[in-house]
Amino acid sequence: MAEAQQTRVQKAVEDMVQSLERDHIRVMQGRMFRCSAECCENPGYSMNQVHQCIERCHTPLAKAQGLVTSELEQFQDRLTRCTMHCNDKAKDLFDSGAKEPAVRAMMDKCVGSCVDDHLNLLPSMTHKLKESLNSIPQ
Repeated sequence: MAEAQQTRVQKAVEDMVQSLERDHIRVMQGRMFRCSAECCENPGYSMNQVHQCIERCHTPLAKAQGLVTSELEQFQDRLTRCTMHCNDKAKDLFDSGAKEPAVRAMMDKCVGSCVDDHLNLLPSMTHKLKESLNSIPQ
């Protein structure tokens, strides 16, 4: 993928992830740490009970991180498949006798289209992730 296109995608995804982290994940981390501290402060708990309590405190955050990771992996996979399709088209064009400048121009246009299409998916993906994060029981 062209460097400028890759930079566009990285910046947009980083902005989305930072927004999710600031508005959702960080809040969940605070809850997890406070919950874990309460587990440790309970003098009636055995060592095993403290461990189980802490595990329960970590569960919502682990689910949230898993959701975000999974969604980002799916996004990356889709973008990769799109750019691989562009590579195939470029190879076919080159094999049919087209000159390198024409192939490069087609490739740039195709990859640009992939990037634009996928950047347009980010708002709905962000909305879906926010709803999923909000639905995780605390």
